[in-house]
This record gives sequence, structure tokens and C-alpha cells, in this order.
Amino acid sequence: MFIGRRRELAELNTLFETVRKGGRGDKGIAVLLRGRRRVGKSRLVTEFVARSGAPHVYFQAARRAPAQQELNSLAEAVAASDLPDAFLAEDTSPATLTAALTLLANALPEDQASVVVIDEAPWLLEGFSGGTGELQRVWDRLLSRKPVLLLLLGSDLSAMEQLMAADQPFFGRATEMVLNPLSPAEVAAMTGTSGIEAFDAYLITGGQPLVAQEWEAGMSPEDFLAESYQRPTSALVVSGSRSLEGEVGGSHLDHEVLLAVGAHGERSFSAIQKAGREGGFASASLSQALTRLQERRLLAADEPLSTRPSSKLRRFRVADPALRYWLAFVEPALADIDRGRGDLAVLRHEQNYPSWRGRAVEPVVRESLARLLPDPQWPRVRQIGGWWPRNNSPEIDIIGADARPASEVVFAGTIKWRGDRPLDNRDARRLAQDLVSVPGAGPQTPLVGVTASAAVPDAGFAQVWTAQDLLAAWQH
Repeated sequence: MFIGRRRELAELNTLFETVRKGGRGDKGIAVLLRGRRRVGKSRLVTEFVARSGAPHVYFQAARRAPAQQELNSLAEAVAASDLPDAFLAEDTSPATLTAALTLLANALPEDQASVVVIDEAPWLLEGFSGGTGELQRVWDRLLSRKPVLLLLLGSDLSAMEQLMAADQPFFGRATEMVLNPLSPAEVAAMTGTSGIEAFDAYLITGGQPLVAQEWEAGMSPEDFLAESYQRPTSALVVSGSRSLEGEVGGSHLDHEVLLAVGAHGERSFSAIQKAGREGGFASASLSQALTRLQERRLLAADEPLSTRPSSKLRRFRVADPALRYWLAFVEPALADIDRGRGDLAVLRHEQNYPSWRGRAVEPVVRESLARLLPDPQWPRVRQIGGWWPRNNSPEIDIIGADARPASEVVFAGTIKWRGDRPLDNRDARRLAQDLVSVPGAGPQTPLVGVTASAAVPDAGFAQVWTAQDLLAAWQH
């Protein structure tokens, strides 16, 4: 069963209908669809093609494959497709990428809309000197003149962005789409969970479809982990390894920096630096690694939100939701899982998950609020963040402001992600005491709260959002 991705399917269908109806200068439309490995790009496109009922060809590129092998494979994919003129590609061996793409263009029908999928397009193009230029020429001369929706998929986010850079031949010729991990609401639907358990499912699976689909209906988080940790081949166990192989490859430094942030919980530059082995990371090397990891969207850097800019107080966190839980819990347990002691991994989760979850859920909460606001009660809130000083004490979980940096702190809030005790007056009083440290805030600043369950009546908050409220933010 295919769950979720309604917005992405609707967008692809709109583009396909534009091709089908015609009336544009260029009959064809090209789409660059990028997203992390195992996020469901191929599954999404396969579902779309099946629903469209259009003749299509699907080609899967192979990384670092011999050039001639790729050209032959592309011709074979065309020949095996249901395109009306697929026979034109039978028993052919194109000598160049231009020849192979021309063969593809000639097989496309003139009188009906079709779909062409090139999965991992950067892998195909990088095998040919000037490959992007060849794609551009064939697109301009032949492919765009056919009623075709050309879907170029890629997992290397930076490589896909480079394809559309202003100095690249294909610039301005394609519509860009980004496929993110499943949202908390989509994970909830897939796992049959709600409330706090839905967010637990999201944090643990990282929104990866292949992991979430192993979460059977009726399973608690503990049931799912006990099952997953028993099998070294479970999607949860293998997912992070495959993501890291594709994203950082053999870069030991990048891997170690990711571990310092994701597994050891270090957030500031100085703390990450000290976490390196043999005396810590060299400052210059660490700066370069942090830049690379941010460019690859593996790490994010947050700055305090207030009326005073504080770029020197930047804090790092794992940006890829698929790696947050994996780095903290799965990778440290791989040796135990391989020797059949998944129970030790479960025990480690039980001991450390509550405190880890309190920190890991914060960016998810902020993103949820950013989707809910502004609203009639908070019409001036355009930015959601947090605030902290140099020594990290006190920390304010939520700041709602009009801009970044803010000219006005609209509200300040606390996140208490616990299932055993609701928000109460003590939480409000503690927040009010800490708030005096925040530039732009004061005694009249409204207080808000976020809780996994509920708040006691008259707790002193102007508004309280529960886990179920936040889940609704992702159902639009």
C-alpha cells in the first residue's frame, strides 16, 4: 500500500497534465527531483507512472559504471519499455551520450504524453566529459519538442543543485522538486500511531519509508525496536550505514564529526573540537568538515533568536532526521546486534531515550509551530527559534518573533515532552524567571507551552500545544 506523498503526487500529476494538454512553446517538461537515499524517490515516481497510465521508460544509472555499459543499458531500457517506437532501440549500441539520448527522443511518441525517468541522473552524467552539456543540447533540440515529462532523480543533493546552477548548461530548463522524509503525520498513518507515540515513531524511523513500513499496526515503539534489533538486516539497522556510505564515503573526519554531534550530543564548535580523538580535531579541519556536512544537509547550525544577533553562539545539530536516532542509538549497538545481543541495544534505548528525545524533538516542534503560525492569535509570528547564552544557561526552548533578528519577541515557550506529567504552574514560573535574560523579552511577554499530553488548567500559559495539535500541522 502506498501511503502519503499526496502533495508530491499532485504536483507531478499537474506537470503531466500540462504536458498532456499541450499549448506551451516547449511540449516537454523536465523535472529535477532530489532527495536522500532511501527517502522514496523511486517508489514515488513508480507510483506516479502507474497512476498516469502513460507510456514510459525507466532507466537506473549505476555509479562509476563503464561509460559504454551505461550507454548500452540506456538503449536496452528504451527497447524494453512500452513506448510505441521502442523497437528503434533494439540491438543498438550508442557510441556517445548524445547518441543514446537521441535514440530515446526518437522513440518517444509525437501524439501522446509520455514519461521518461532517469534515476540517479548525476551518476549517468558524471561518466561523460561534458555530459550535462550533451543533455542540454538533446533536450533543446529534440526531447523538449516531444510531449514528455522527463524526471531526473538524484540522491546527491549538492550534485543535483549544481545541475541547476547558473553557470551550468541545464540552468533554467527544469522544474526543481525536493522529496523530504515522510512527515510526522505520514509516519503516524503508516505506523498506526497517534500523539506522543506518533512522534516517537517519527524520531526513531527518521521518516524513512523503508523503515516505517516494518512498523506493524499495533506495535509500540518498544515492540518495534525489540523486533528490529533482533535482525542485523532490519531496515532500521542498515539504513544509517547506507546513508553514511553515500553521503560521507571514506571521509573518516566527517564521520567522526557527525558522531560527536549525533552520538555524543556536542553542539558548540569548541565542544565538538574537544570530542575528537587524540587531543581533539584541528580547528581548520573541523571548520572544513562542518562546512561540508552543512552543504550536504547532514548538519544544521542554529543561532539564538532575539532582538540581538548572536552568530557567535551557533549550535550544531544533525539535520538529517534519518541519522538522528541512528547515530545516537543504532551505530553504537552494531557490534551487539551482529553477535545476537539486540537486547543490549534495547536496554541502551530504554536507559537513554527519554533524555535524548527531549532534545531531539525540539527542532521537530519548532518546525511544526512554523507550519501552524502565523494564525489569528499570533499574526505577527514569522520566525520560530530558541534562545541560549554562551554558557547555555538558561535555555529558552521556543521564541516566536516577527523576523530574524527580531524587532519584537512575540512569545517565549517551554517544551516538556513527557508522558507522565502535564505542564503546570511550576513550568510557567521557571520560564518567566529565565525569560529576563532574553534580549527583547520582558515580564509582559506572553508564555506558551508545548507538551506531549496536556496542561493543568490555569497553568499560566497564553497557549499550549499538545502532540496531537502539532501532528495536525503536518496534515495540511
